[in-house]
Amino acid sequence: MRRHQKPPSTPSLLTRRSVRLGLFAAGVASVATAAPAQASTHATASGVAIAQDHTFTHADPLHHTQVKDTFTVQQFGSVKSADVRNQANAVSVGCSADAHCRSVALSFQIVTMANVRTHLNAVNVSDAANQSCTGCQTLAGAYQFIVSTSKPFTLDQNAQRRLTLIHQRLDALTRSTVPAADLKRQVDALAAEVTGVLHNAAATAPQAGAQPVVTMHRHLDGWPAH
Repeated sequence: MRRHQKPPSTPSLLTRRSVRLGLFAAGVASVATAAPAQASTHATASGVAIAQDHTFTHADPLHHTQVKDTFTVQQFGSVKSADVRNQANAVSVGCSADAHCRSVALSFQIVTMANVRTHLNAVNVSDAANQSCTGCQTLAGAYQFIVSTSKPFTLDQNAQRRLTLIHQRLDALTRSTVPAADLKRQVDALAAEVTGVLHNAAATAPQAGAQPVVTMHRHLDGWPAH
């Protein structure tokens, strides 16, 4: 099968961009439940935190529409080091212009941690691929939010409620038939709301000299490109 290539001006390396700072389950036309969920997360007794999230969808002539989103919240408390990875992959294969495919994979990962000297390795990556798929819409979006504070804190009920409402809207948007270009803009708007909620929540965290920091990593890849 032939994979469509992006224009030469867009290096293929960017489709698998990872963000590193010193700080395939198949989609089956399903979405995550509309509440912030815990993902593959653990912190060892030695203070090492690990979080991994991966959302994958695969559309083909037997399953023309495959959509899935995940929205996870991991609150680690004090850690010495953290290794967090967030990934979204969407594939459309073998559909035609008369019966095109739609494959959407979106992953929102929220991580909170405390310790101003934490060694953090954060990776956020997405990839969307059309393989011999004419007129298909394929979108993969990875959004990673990292809250770093000097002392441990937990998201209060108001913040959790607002995040749950955003997740519900993300679910509805994922299931919608909004064109890929519009879908990107609307998902970006939801990500901006998440950032606002986290900024407000972090402002209430106990402080010990260092101000709380909220960082958002975003990577979107999709067909059509515009």
